[in-house]
Amino acid sequence: MAESTDGVLRIAVIVGSVREGRFGPVVADWITGHIAQREDMKADLIDLVKTPLPTVFPAFGQAPSGEVVAQLAAVSPRLDRADAFVIVTPEYNHSFPAALKNALDWHNEQWQAKPVGFVSYGGLSGGLRAVEQLRVVLAELHAVTIRNTVSFHNAAQVFDADRKPSDPGCDGAAKALLDQLSWWGRSLREAKRVRPYAV
Repeated sequence: MAESTDGVLRIAVIVGSVREGRFGPVVADWITGHIAQREDMKADLIDLVKTPLPTVFPAFGQAPSGEVVAQLAAVSPRLDRADAFVIVTPEYNHSFPAALKNALDWHNEQWQAKPVGFVSYGGLSGGLRAVEQLRVVLAELHAVTIRNTVSFHNAAQVFDADRKPSDPGCDGAAKALLDQLSWWGRSLREAKRVRPYAV
């Protein structure tokens, strides 16, 4: 696994929705903008529409085909290089999108001993039920999820014509999330330099 050498944390921001007319890119652009303002982080935006992954897995224990390997090559090395993640997710039927689960399932060691923050959006629940289910899945993948989240309830009404949240408190929530992500990202990266993570 490649490591940052300049002290800057590489944050993979994953847009989890692939639905037509999705609101995810608006939310992703907003949190990526916050990352861009920081000196301790650099964002890599991974949009699962632009980098679709295969949905048929090889037989258990078998290597994927060359075509599948080529598709994974657009995403896997970027996840591997990341020091931490921000997942931008809506809520579908009290859970998270199938495309996002697929992206999680295609990878394993890429998530291990790395922190994951969440920015969710949706209707009344603001995507929080999707986040709670993601925590369970990511624990199985040996990731560390950040306690603080940013959640947009009735998201389409929250953002103005400039694609910014009308509530200034959202900026404070983003800072709190990214501050915690930075602490965990640095701590885990330094720990892995001292000794490999035990799986």
